[in-house]
Amino acid sequence: MNKNLVFTATYNEVDNISNFLDIVLKISNIDILIVDDNSPDKTGNVIKQYQKDNKNLFLISRKGKEGLDSAHKIGFNFAKEKNYENLITIDADLSHDPKMIPQFLEALNDKPFIIGSRYMKGATNDMKFFRYTLSYVGNKVIKFVLNIDSDEFTSSFRGFALNKLKKFDINDVKTKGYSFFMSTIHLISELGYKINQIPLQFKDREEGVSKIPKIEIFRTLTNLLLLKINKL
Repeated sequence: MNKNLVFTATYNEVDNISNFLDIVLKISNIDILIVDDNSPDKTGNVIKQYQKDNKNLFLISRKGKEGLDSAHKIGFNFAKEKNYENLITIDADLSHDPKMIPQFLEALNDKPFIIGSRYMKGATNDMKFFRYTLSYVGNKVIKFVLNIDSDEFTSSFRGFALNKLKKFDINDVKTKGYSFFMSTIHLISELGYKINQIPLQFKDREEGVSKIPKIEIFRTLTNLLLLKINKL
């Protein structure tokens, strides 16, 4: 078993998963865990085919669509239970460049936590104008309200040095849906850890469709206010 675990969650990513795995499986000294929520497009079947030739690829198949927050908790708990030193979380739709994983792992040699930032100096972002504006303004609002020194709160491309994050337990994050990612940053900061950033080369997905419901915008605003009230 390697000391580094790369985690991703999938739901209807059959158009991307092969390209994703072809890149990630070339990276040395990592294991890969995928949680698939019974994708109707049979993403899980593609992963199972790759497993036949790759003993470092693990798959957890769930019965239905149970959400990103619970999937990421499974990934974190798996990493802790199997005594991995580092955990990298990443999207499987290739909006995050898997070739950056070694850069994240190198940064974790002396940092407890890393997040790929779309909005810091040196980052590039191919999102369409409306989505970019909504995300950019949203992250600025979160930064202002929570007063946390980070330009990025919602990207799921992250690195956790588990042997350094002794006080952090992702199971303490109670927020559901996409607000989960913001709340995770809030908890890490509240525990006294620095939010270190790496400039991200973010690409809009070319295949498949986005899974983010529009109602998540309102849920995030509500949860942001609740976090601020609790902080006060």
